[in-house]
Amino acid sequence: MQSFSYWIGFAGITAFAVTAVLVLAPKGIDLFSAIVLGIITAVGGGTIRDMILDVPVFWAADLNYLWVAIGASLVTFFAESLFTRREIYQLMLYIDGLGAALFAIQTVDKAWAMDFGRPLAPIILGIVTAIGGGLLRDVLSGRQTLLMTRELYATPVLIGCTLYVALLTWVPEHQAAGALCCVAIIFALRAAAIRWDLTVPQWLITKAKAD
Repeated sequence: MQSFSYWIGFAGITAFAVTAVLVLAPKGIDLFSAIVLGIITAVGGGTIRDMILDVPVFWAADLNYLWVAIGASLVTFFAESLFTRREIYQLMLYIDGLGAALFAIQTVDKAWAMDFGRPLAPIILGIVTAIGGGLLRDVLSGRQTLLMTRELYATPVLIGCTLYVALLTWVPEHQAAGALCCVAIIFALRAAAIRWDLTVPQWLITKAKAD
């Protein structure tokens, strides 16, 4: 299972970098910018998490994460027309969703095992890990951030992380099965949003703006 998660993690890193370059391509970014922003998107969330937890940053112990992010950014920059094909782009979005689900639940596990700010902090860190890189990318590129749009991305992560914390609190003996279920829940919600173009209800956005 650890080996499987490891390789899924690389797939997620790849998808994060690919989608970052594709999102920014219309701005006419150069190669250097594509690589930098691809790396930031791919590993930014996990880096913030490890800094908050005051532990060694995960990619410093395994530089393969950086090499994969660099490689994915390079390939996407030079083969943008391939990745903008509808089938390929949607596949990247699904892999992105799976990676976000896996990283979020792994983060909850990591923070819970360290007894860090239970029960709220593991949930917050799970969300930060999943969307932090994308937020950094948007801020640095001057785009509207993920949290300011109607895209259904952070909400599935919030639901999955909350359910997993509840499971760890009340039925910790089912941790392994619970982790898999929560990853599946996050991915299923995100996949549904991609497949049927689901978004945050307009009334929630309107209420937030009114407040």
